[in-house]
Amino acid sequence: MTSGRAGIPRRRGDELEAAILDAVWAELVERGYGRLTMDGVAARARTSKPVLYRRWPNRVELVMAALGRNAPDYQDPPDTGELRTDLLVFLRGLLHRFDDLPVDAVHGFLVDLMRDPELRCVFRAALTDGGPVETLSVMMHRAAERGEINPARLTPRVVALPLDLLRDTFMVGGQVASDQVIAEVLDEIVLPLLRAPSNG
Repeated sequence: MTSGRAGIPRRRGDELEAAILDAVWAELVERGYGRLTMDGVAARARTSKPVLYRRWPNRVELVMAALGRNAPDYQDPPDTGELRTDLLVFLRGLLHRFDDLPVDAVHGFLVDLMRDPELRCVFRAALTDGGPVETLSVMMHRAAERGEINPARLTPRVVALPLDLLRDTFMVGGQVASDQVIAEVLDEIVLPLLRAPSNG
């Protein structure tokens, strides 16, 4: 491995990206989203701001990359043969990636999400384009094919409902939803809606 300036090892490709995203996560843990800066990430990762900007155009994209790295595999959703179990496994994995982040860091990110149109746009794209909403859709459509739920209920708003409810639970309660809360959201709201007969 060659050395860069001041004797710092020169890293490239996956190794460099991993070091940067590790630094983002550490900054979120220590400083929270509101105080995270590109300067701070670059210093912690022992790289430069131009290196960051070559990969991510702004702080929003950088943080989304760090959050996405710890997400479940959206390309391989659970397939247990029962929708409730599939949803529980997936949603637990989705939420537990935040276990080592302080609540304030997660809350600060969601508050900025409400304020910043650019952040909302990036976040919405991450949810839908090959993200968790698409994964929910895959699991729900499989369940419809098995006859578990009513396929007429699979509108975009209903498919995204579990994520919307769990996000609202966090915004109101200030804590990432527990496994019990996830189960209640599914058993009391989402699954009854998906199983209900069509109107008319």
